[in-house]
Amino acid sequence: MEKIKVDEEKCIGCGACLAIDSEHFDINDNGLSHVINNENLNSSALQSAIESCPTGAISKGECCDCCDDCTSDETCNCGCEDCECGK
Repeated sequence: MEKIKVDEEKCIGCGACLAIDSEHFDINDNGLSHVINNENLNSSALQSAIESCPTGAISKGECCDCCDDCTSDETCNCGCEDCECGK
C-alpha cells in the first residue's frame, strides 16, 4: 500500500505543501505539515508539493497496511504486533 509521509524532523513548517495541495496536507498543532489524505496519490498537485518541499521532508512510498501509523520509510516503526512489513 502506498502512503505519503512527512518527516517531522526535516519539516520546517513553511506551508508550501499546504499551499500547493490542501487535499493531502494540513498544518498540525506543532506548526508542522501532516498528511490528511492518502487517496488520489497520482495527482499533479501532490507531485508538485513533494518536489517543492525545501527540505525534502515529504515522500511517497510502499508500506504495509497493518494500521494507520505505518509509514512509507525504510524502518516502518509502527509498532503493531500484527505488522507484516518485515522491517
